[in-house]
Amino acid sequence: MAKNFTRSDRIAQQLQRDVAELIRAELDHPKASLITVTDVEVTRDYSHAKIFYTFLGTPEDTVAIGVKLENAKGFLRSALSKGFKLFKMPELHFVYDHSVENGMHLDNLIQQAVSSQALDDEGNA
Repeated sequence: MAKNFTRSDRIAQQLQRDVAELIRAELDHPKASLITVTDVEVTRDYSHAKIFYTFLGTPEDTVAIGVKLENAKGFLRSALSKGFKLFKMPELHFVYDHSVENGMHLDNLIQQAVSSQALDDEGNA
């Protein structure tokens, strides 16, 4: 059975790979290697691309990385356009992805519930 990937899906995947590589190689920040591009969403007309990223660091560093990415998006867009055959290169929008933090928080809550359940079971037994 053939997989039905749209052109915008393929462009988003390629953008994700290329942006991640450019950030690691070209971004002028000592902690740029701690940025992970988690997803890219491209509009159907290819005019905008939302780039979701996470960063392993302090909240202050996260804000600094966000500002650095916003300042570098023109350079990144220009560098990306050299490897793409598109009529118009999408405008880049960087969005911090909170899903990893939310997942860790939920995991902690589950662990607390399991440990309190185990304590209750020991007290009743």
